[in-house]
Amino acid sequence: MLSAENLDSKVKEFWPKDGPPTEEIKKYIKKYSKEKIVIKCGGRVLLDPDLFDNFINDIVILKKLGLTPIVVHGGGPRIKKKLDELNIETKFIMGLRITDEKVIKVVENVMIEFNKEIVSALEKKGCLAKSITIRENNIIYAEQKNRELGYVGKPTKIDDLLIKNLIKENFIPVVSPMGLDSKKQAYNINADTAAGALARSLKSRRLMLMTDVEGVYDKNKKLISEIKSTDAEKLIYDETISEGMIPKIRTCIKALNDGVRGVVIIDGRSSHSILFELFSDKGAGTLIRK
Repeated sequence: MLSAENLDSKVKEFWPKDGPPTEEIKKYIKKYSKEKIVIKCGGRVLLDPDLFDNFINDIVILKKLGLTPIVVHGGGPRIKKKLDELNIETKFIMGLRITDEKVIKVVENVMIEFNKEIVSALEKKGCLAKSITIRENNIIYAEQKNRELGYVGKPTKIDDLLIKNLIKENFIPVVSPMGLDSKKQAYNINADTAAGALARSLKSRRLMLMTDVEGVYDKNKKLISEIKSTDAEKLIYDETISEGMIPKIRTCIKALNDGVRGVVIIDGRSSHSILFELFSDKGAGTLIRK
């Protein structure tokens, strides 16, 4: 880990030219040193090679600066692509894909394949990383969300001992958002929900949900840079927050009520949004605090 003293010379070796101003980052390194940061990557990052590479570079930088990133990845766009290729039609209820036996097999294969890609990309940049999937080392115990949705689950318990051991051994855990029930049946879990459950279990300093929007907007469609959880609830109530953003905000509020210090919704399409949120005065996206 870099000390604040030798930061200036060392950091220039790996700091991106279009990243936050380096003079601002010292205080934030001190703030987040050794802190667990759970980051869910989703949306366009899963499909666009440049955005994916940018994301990987940012995670590597967090590690070099002495933070403890834990990655949870989505898979929606890739799953859709694969289902289309196989001519498997699916329907959605409240933004969640109805998942039958055919679909759950596709979901599992896509998730595991993408998980390995993330691990491999991190390893190529010199980071130790480890896959956490239902095939190798499941940590998410789940139950069926409801019958209508089929094999869509909700987490009931997180076995975070494996994560803590990997962190001790200097690995970046890369978690696939799937879980098993007591009969070893596989369930697909919304990646935001899985990341939220993991952040709560680890009492992480930050939970970062990467998506394809800038953050939370007010009634005038202007970005809200920081908001209290009670005010976020009001925005759901008056329908300023709607559709797919509602479960995201509910995940955020639940995490804040259960020991996570701050939750951020950031735009994965925006260059180095992770670094701007953690290491600059202006931040990125919408920070939600209790």
